[in-house]
Amino acid sequence: MTIEKLYLVLKRFLASLFILFLIVTLVFVLIRISPGEPTQKYLSPKLSPELAKEVQKSYNLDEPIIVQYFGFIRNMFTGNFGISYEYRMPVLKVISQHLPVTLTLAFFSIIIQLLLGYFFALFSVKRKNTLTDKFLRRASVVMYVTPGSVLGLILIFIFSVHFDLFPSGGFHSYFYDELSFPGQIKDIAAHLILPLLTLSLPGAALFFNYFRDGIEEVLQKDFVLYLKANGFSNKVIFRKHVLPNVLKPVLSVAGIELGFLLSGTLVTEVIFSLPGMGRLMISSILSRDFPLVIACAFVSAMFIILANFIFDIIKVKIDRRIWREILR
Repeated sequence: MTIEKLYLVLKRFLASLFILFLIVTLVFVLIRISPGEPTQKYLSPKLSPELAKEVQKSYNLDEPIIVQYFGFIRNMFTGNFGISYEYRMPVLKVISQHLPVTLTLAFFSIIIQLLLGYFFALFSVKRKNTLTDKFLRRASVVMYVTPGSVLGLILIFIFSVHFDLFPSGGFHSYFYDELSFPGQIKDIAAHLILPLLTLSLPGAALFFNYFRDGIEEVLQKDFVLYLKANGFSNKVIFRKHVLPNVLKPVLSVAGIELGFLLSGTLVTEVIFSLPGMGRLMISSILSRDFPLVIACAFVSAMFIILANFIFDIIKVKIDRRIWREILR
């Protein structure tokens, strides 16, 4: 790696740290100045003012906001985000219990989205301007604009209520612990099929249009005609020249989409009763669990930044000309 590339990576890393710091600061300030305190649910007219102050002191809310902020930043640099008011345990431990669900949904969903979008785009391009092509393009628009809540309920009605093929909610069955290891994998897979479809179908429709329009545009470029005139096969031209040019904008969108998925998919998690990051974030906000809210925001922002960074690396590996564009 050259000095310029190393400098660029370091600059991107420091910028990411600065963004994380700004996000944590903003969330800290907003959650502190918003109405309501987590101690209110423990207070009662029967309690003395002295006891109310003791409750606030136990949450370290009796100090000025600026003192609380600097204390939190100091603890954060040591990996200590505090104790959850609701769960009575370190917030990172609470997040670690909910994160596997979100990670599983996010990684499988982005793979399904890209694969479905790519293969349906190829299928459509090969049948350009036919009835099948027009149907797929219109269907992709309908699928993309359909709200996740509506799509999830439709899938539950068809595959859970009507045909009774898949469970309508939960991450696994009640008798999960009694199953063998292959049985446990099968049980989790059955529970995740409908949530994955709910997450993946709108995204697949988006990538379908990116792939299809990109392939059609690149195929009309002069260099493709030149390669064909020089005897290169269609497979070689597509694999080595068309696809790398198409993937660059697709991977940029994929980084944003993966970051969104990793930060928590609230609607899907609520509909299918999944204990993921989205539900955890909302429940922590409603219960005024300040440390947990800030930690969830930090983890979500970190995943968004990391997802974009990973896909930027993939883009560079596919097309090294991107380095020259960035370093100009």
